[in-house]
Amino acid sequence: MKDNYIPLRVNRDFGEIISVYFDYFKQNIKNFTNVFISYNGVFLIGLLITSYLLVSGFLGMIAQETGQNSFVGGNDFEQDYYIYLGIGGFLFAIIFLGVAFLNYSLSTSYMIKYVETRDNNVDKKEVWNLAKNQFGNIVLFVLLLIPIYIAFIIAAIILAIIPLVGFFAQYIVQFFLTAWIGVSFFDMLEKKKGVTEALGEGWKLVTSNFWKSVGVNFIMGLLLGLLLMIALIVPGIIIGVYTFHVVENDVDYSHSIVSTIIYTLSTCLILIIAVYGQCLTQFVNGILYYALHEKTYNENTKATIDQIGQND
Repeated sequence: MKDNYIPLRVNRDFGEIISVYFDYFKQNIKNFTNVFISYNGVFLIGLLITSYLLVSGFLGMIAQETGQNSFVGGNDFEQDYYIYLGIGGFLFAIIFLGVAFLNYSLSTSYMIKYVETRDNNVDKKEVWNLAKNQFGNIVLFVLLLIPIYIAFIIAAIILAIIPLVGFFAQYIVQFFLTAWIGVSFFDMLEKKKGVTEALGEGWKLVTSNFWKSVGVNFIMGLLLGLLLMIALIVPGIIIGVYTFHVVENDVDYSHSIVSTIIYTLSTCLILIIAVYGQCLTQFVNGILYYALHEKTYNENTKATIDQIGQND
């Protein structure tokens, strides 16, 4: 066991969960990033292609609307831009969904292996194998999320009608849903349970500790959101400065290679940061899961007491 191992199977209160998260984040960020890059190569190329199609379509449409398209036969070119947007949007939906749940699985598997090995130098192959062995359950879990999110959207619309109270209730339901899904997903991979059984266990753990679960996801969602905004400053500045240059110098951006490259790379970087941020969010629910599970079942405490008895 490494001296710097952070035990996660511990019943912790609200403040301790937040504190342990940042300790875990600092200790594992480098190794997990290596896992993230190793298994996202093809998808990152896909996001780059998707970004190119979306950017080309949007730039062409904007140029068409502002009359800056220098080619004859504008209607034909406008149709091409719609094709770019259509294909790009379709690929974006497929690739982004695949990337999101791949990394949702990787971040969960990484933390499980961290707890099993009690070492922050987790083997990336072991992380991948754990996620791969649960592929069928992961796909079924994703499919079951569709009706769950449809129900959430309907509830959000209904709550939006209620002044003020509905606004707060909507966010409470949102963070509860985030906690429930995250904890359930963790239970499914950790205990190798079926999807419905894991969702039931997650519901039990989160509802029994409702305000802790909602509060942790709210605070960490806010802090991680600020962290991601800081990470987005660089691409934001690049886009802003170059857009100012385009407007001031009347650049034909719809046919400029430089414009396409800058906007494509910036868009792709934003998408990658968004996916990576989802991994960090799942780490929050991992620590929450271990805390709630230990509080409910005391498995680690009982094991420690039994071990002391055997030593005596």
